[in-house]
Amino acid sequence: MGKEMKKYRGSANYIVSEELMNSVNIAIALGKPLLLKGEPGTGKTMLAQSIAEALNMRLIIWNIKSTTKAQEGLYVYDTVQRLYDSQFGEGDVSNIKQYIKLGKLGEAFVSDEQVVLLIDEIDKADLEFPNDLLWELDQMSFYIPETKETIVAKHRPIVIITSNAEKELPDAFLRRCIFHYIAFPTPEEMEKIVRVHHPDIDRKLLEQAMEAFYMLRSLPNIQKKPSTSELIDWLQALVIGGIKPSRIKQELPFLGVLLKKNEDLDVVLNQLYNKNQNKNATTYISGSINRFRV
Repeated sequence: MGKEMKKYRGSANYIVSEELMNSVNIAIALGKPLLLKGEPGTGKTMLAQSIAEALNMRLIIWNIKSTTKAQEGLYVYDTVQRLYDSQFGEGDVSNIKQYIKLGKLGEAFVSDEQVVLLIDEIDKADLEFPNDLLWELDQMSFYIPETKETIVAKHRPIVIITSNAEKELPDAFLRRCIFHYIAFPTPEEMEKIVRVHHPDIDRKLLEQAMEAFYMLRSLPNIQKKPSTSELIDWLQALVIGGIKPSRIKQELPFLGVLLKKNEDLDVVLNQLYNKNQNKNATTYISGSINRFRV
């Protein structure tokens, strides 16, 4: 009998749907990257943390930026340090291997134990970035020409890739991934998520806050809709501020915890307050924002 495959069944701090759980386990079974899409705040990054926690594995995070190159995930040859050492007589500069520093993908390959590798926000990089990783992710190996060494993965990492769909990813890359779109939580799902973080929150306060939260998300022309993490912070602010449930939808206290753009505040004012109330509402909301601005 072979070694039983590890299965992900969720974790104490992450509410996972059956469909998402199945996608994770299929990706693990097939040894393919799991590509996650969904708007910010749907828990894409936290899923990788949950998988690592549930399977008792180390999590390696590769945060992608607009300037990130695929090569950096494999290794970096520190030529500057070698030049410095050669000029000032620091050690044996002929040993190039000491100037090779593995990147996050390389680190995952050489780990003695299987790890979870999160490639976070891959769509921030240029269009060639995903294609440049195809061979390494397929073969689980890469070559270092400076040392004539091939790094082969000791264990195939569980690879989680997130995208906010800022750019379309190449078809060749998509074909090699298991894909799952994480929809924004329904109110029922959101309540379960909130109670993980605020298990003792007052039922009426939660009910009123959730209604206000989803109402704000439904308003037209909102540029940055409040996400799950902002709702969790808002609920904490409401509790700390001693806000009564009956005031929440009428006054929208501490609105600056939910909305982070002036344009979105204008949308809320135009939609929720008539002309006679605008002045008072603007004053109230501005005070709320200033109170929570760092």
